[in-house]
Amino acid sequence: MQLSQHGTRSVRLEAVPIYALGDLVPSIHSDAYVHPDAVVIGAVTIGANSSVWPGAVLRGDDGEITIGQRTSVQDNCVVHTTTDRATVVGDDCVIGHLVHLEACTIEPWCLIGNGSIVLHRVIVHSWAIVAANAVVLNDTIVPSGALAVGTPAVIKEGRVRREQVEHGVATYVERAQRFRTQLRRIG
Repeated sequence: MQLSQHGTRSVRLEAVPIYALGDLVPSIHSDAYVHPDAVVIGAVTIGANSSVWPGAVLRGDDGEITIGQRTSVQDNCVVHTTTDRATVVGDDCVIGHLVHLEACTIEPWCLIGNGSIVLHRVIVHSWAIVAANAVVLNDTIVPSGALAVGTPAVIKEGRVRREQVEHGVATYVERAQRFRTQLRRIG
């Protein structure tokens, strides 16, 4: 086994679990980062400079899932779809830890807070935030600049500062680059 110049062992990362399901084959941009402990199945498209973190499951078995560019799908997220509705996440989004997205549309430049659930036919418009632990019920529209908070979510318009979303996006694009070049399994 070779040693790097810092004296650590060079260990090959295990393969990322990416699965075709029949004719449904994921399409992952070569500049995207998918952690080896994430799972991607079926009709899933992941854009350039996006990241999918440990424990996240993107299961495109009943329909399509699209993740735009520079979007992070963080630890232990579940992204699913239905037979009649795709799940679409736009460019420059932050999907926080433990989020569940299903058959919804998240437009570009949104932040979906940790532990939140966004359900069927929901549309979260650009520059909106779904707060941590919020549950956004079927057919809800979250307007641009609004904060969706609570269970079930209540819409509070005019509460979002763009810098909140921009900072989260930039942080995870940078983090993905670091993990792509520095992560190595040692045991």
